[in-house]
Parts: sequence; structure tokens; C-alpha cells
Amino acid sequence: MNKLISLIVVLIIAAIVIMTCTFKVKEWETSIVLQFGDIKKNEDGTAKLYQRGFHFKWPVADQVITMDNRIQTFDGESDRIATSEQKDLIVDSYIKWRIKDFDHFYRRTGANYRVAERLLDNTVENALREEFGKRTRTQVVSGEREEVMGLMLTETQKIAPDLGIEVVDIRVKTINLPTEVSESIYNRMRNERVKIANAHRAEGEKDRQIIIAETDVQIQRILAGADREAREIRGQADAEAAEVYAKTYGKNPEFYSFLRSLDAYKESFKNEDDVIVIKPDSDFFKYFKNADGK
Repeated sequence: MNKLISLIVVLIIAAIVIMTCTFKVKEWETSIVLQFGDIKKNEDGTAKLYQRGFHFKWPVADQVITMDNRIQTFDGESDRIATSEQKDLIVDSYIKWRIKDFDHFYRRTGANYRVAERLLDNTVENALREEFGKRTRTQVVSGEREEVMGLMLTETQKIAPDLGIEVVDIRVKTINLPTEVSESIYNRMRNERVKIANAHRAEGEKDRQIIIAETDVQIQRILAGADREAREIRGQADAEAAEVYAKTYGKNPEFYSFLRSLDAYKESFKNEDDVIVIKPDSDFFKYFKNADGK
């Protein structure tokens, strides 16, 4: 039992020693060690850098500073920048950078990435203001954007060594108009589209009225032709009927008179409410008395 307890104590002490006397550096990291506040050096006087793996350090005396050696991307806030025409643009850009001299980077920024990015952002903003101030809005938006980004990169690379970093690339993501200008342009575009739409509607209404008028004329022409044709047909039918009546009258006048009286009776007594005031001995009722009208 005593041996087991002793073994456990030894293991605990070993674990504590390992934890306090070693440190791990990941494959995308680089570390430096501060011994009593000073960076540990190689024999040639350069800072000793610790790459991927487990490394030894003295407890209490040594402090490990670990930094990311990958390319960093800083995407700051958009800047409002005036062109040579004194017209403002909202410019959004980003910076890609990485640590090149870890010793110098630590001394200049305390391994604080925000400090480095703030300095880079100020430099880029100043470069943007200077280059945009030489150009018109059309130039910076279209033809000369690549040139502006190249000048910004050159200007920023001048301060990079002083920070112990390397600026890999600078890009302008977007160039927009200020909100108030954009709204004004959008309203003007909207009004122009409304005018065009109204013009198309007016043209369409005009064409509609023309089509309706032409259709009405055609309808009236067709109706007039149909009415004329109907009158001609009725006139021809009346003529034929008159001819038939005339022939009938010539052959048997009494029978013709009888037929005409029947037609008159039919028209006169068509409705139950019809009232005729006439003498009983009138010729109108002669065929009511007998077949020969007597």
C-alpha cells in the first residue's frame, strides 16, 4: 500500500513537472520564450524561435509567447473618402498580412495583433485618401482601381518592416455611394422608370382607343350592311307576298277578303285585355255571321 501511494505521488509530481516545464507549439504557431522578461537568444544573438512540437522551459522564470504564423486578414470598417471632384465615396477594403520577424513584432506591438492592424489601417486609409483625391469618381470606380490598390500596397509595405510583419496583399472590396446620394440616385432612376412606364401606358391607351374606334366603325358598317340586306329581303318578300295576294285576289276576291279578315281578327284579339269599340253591324264582323259574309 505504501509503495502504491508513493507511486501515485511520484506520478502526480511528474505530471506537475511536465506541465510546468514543457509547452506545446502547434504547426501553425511560432513561440518565443521570455526569461526574466528578456527574449531568449541563439548563440548568434538572434531570438530563439520555437516551432511545432514539445519544448522545455524553466518554471516561473520562463514565459512563453505564442504567435500565429499564418496569413492574417484584417477587414476594417468602411472609410468615407472624397475624390478630386469633392464627391464622397464609401470604400471597403481588406489587408492580408503575416508576421515575418517574431522578435521585432513582439517588441513593437507586444504580440498584440490589434495594434499592428490599427497601424496598417491608418496607413491604408491615408493612402486611399491621397490616391482618391487625385482621381475622379469614374476613374477610381472603373479604370484605375488596380493602380490604386498597387500604390496602397507599396505605401503599406514601407511601414511593414518596422512592425516586423509582411503585407501580402491589399484589396478594395467595394466602392459605394453614400446613403444620401444613393437614395437620390435611386429616386431619380425610379422617377425616370415611372415616366417611361406612363409613356408606355399612354401609348397603349392610345392604341386601345384606336382599335376600339376601328372596331366600332366595322361593327356599324356590318350592321348597316345587314340592315340594308334585311330591308331588301323584306321588300322582296313583301313584293312577292303582294304578288301572291294580287294573284289570289284576281282568282277569288271573296276568299282573299276572308283571309285578310282572319289576319285582322288574329291581330285584334291577340291579348285578353284588348277592347274594340265598333258597331255590331260593321263590315269588320261580317265573317262572324256566316261564311259568305251575310
